[in-house]
Amino acid sequence: MGKDVYAALRTGYTDPIRDVLWGHIYLTPELAALTKSEPFMRLSRIFQLGPAYAVYPGATHTRAAHSIGVYHLARRLLLYLAERGADVWLTPSGAVSFLCAALLHDLGHFPYTHSLKELEGNRRFPLRRHEALTAEIILREPIKSLVAKAGGDPALTAAIVDTELPVAEETEPVFYRKLLSGALDPDKLDYLNRDARYCGVPYGAQDVDFILSRLYPDPEKGAVIDSRGIPSVESILFSKYLMYRAVYWHPQVRSATGMVKKALLGGLEDGVLTPADLYGLDDAGLFALLGSRSHPLFHLAEKVRAGRFYASVAAFPFDEEQHGALLDISRRSGHEEALAGELSRVLGEGLGPEAIIIDVPEPISFETGLYVSGESGETGCFFAESSSVFKPGVVESLVKSLRIIRIFVDPDHENRVKSHPELNGILRIHKKWLHLT
Repeated sequence: MGKDVYAALRTGYTDPIRDVLWGHIYLTPELAALTKSEPFMRLSRIFQLGPAYAVYPGATHTRAAHSIGVYHLARRLLLYLAERGADVWLTPSGAVSFLCAALLHDLGHFPYTHSLKELEGNRRFPLRRHEALTAEIILREPIKSLVAKAGGDPALTAAIVDTELPVAEETEPVFYRKLLSGALDPDKLDYLNRDARYCGVPYGAQDVDFILSRLYPDPEKGAVIDSRGIPSVESILFSKYLMYRAVYWHPQVRSATGMVKKALLGGLEDGVLTPADLYGLDDAGLFALLGSRSHPLFHLAEKVRAGRFYASVAAFPFDEEQHGALLDISRRSGHEEALAGELSRVLGEGLGPEAIIIDVPEPISFETGLYVSGESGETGCFFAESSSVFKPGVVESLVKSLRIIRIFVDPDHENRVKSHPELNGILRIHKKWLHLT
């Protein structure tokens, strides 16, 4: 079995793609055909970081480029692990299925970064998970036949991406799932490096060669790192923290994302949009959709396109016990309307409910479930129990410092709201309404 797996991972990779980050990335002609399919080409019309280009003008890289990078790292990772014993339980079809899953993992992703992600699971207007949408695309034409021609199994490829799909209780599918999603997954290794490169910031750069050299396969745990790799994992986790702090959750990015989200929620609540309308769009298609239909909130999307982002007038830390109710985006609308009404009263001018956005960052995780060999005796231990500084309390403090509730206001009212002497008092009152004190 081993020689066949190596052939599947090494033979026939004759089609190069020149990547800014990783140089030449080689695919087989059959894998290259996947990148030319219509579902994959849609990803070339979706910015990886949505509105981040307004803060970092270089951040115009796409989900297509990222997906090709994830495929490249997935292939390198699997080769390393196969050479260290994983070839015993790997099959050629499974290996290619894993590469296809890495290449196609974002096919169902929504446009405009994560502006729609908070609407997944919304009680009134639940958007389907993008992993489930990806799996469906993989299992229908043309992707289904293209995966099969590449030597993969479309059903396994879909199940690696969507972990809610049933798989046989066998080592190989579970192993692939753990590789594609975890502390050292190829997705994270690519996006941290790629996003940092295009934003022009130093925070995300990782020593991928060294990281891969310290990984070993385990049929139950996926990839296990030896203790010499602990500093590399710490670098990844802290880089993720810094990228969220400086890039992903930059106040201006949060503002633009919140504006688009508010427009979409309003359209869904009033029946102008349905969840199905939002599937399969690219960035331009999302804005074209909002521009083609009539709703009082859809002008927010046009303001975003024009760079007229809402301004932050208040910020305070999120607390799960006090503010958990605000995670329901639908309930937030009522608080926004009440706050707009109070500001209208003291300013002596009308602020519509669309003039205020209360932004609550979604939950974020720092994956520390990686297993470390060479510590705590022969059996090793999980990363959070290792000698790393990233103990649960440290991780909790990092997350707490990132999750900041912000109140944004329409720029037409920004100066009057910020300079009004009663602003702090009004916000204190509304903090009580929001259970913030």
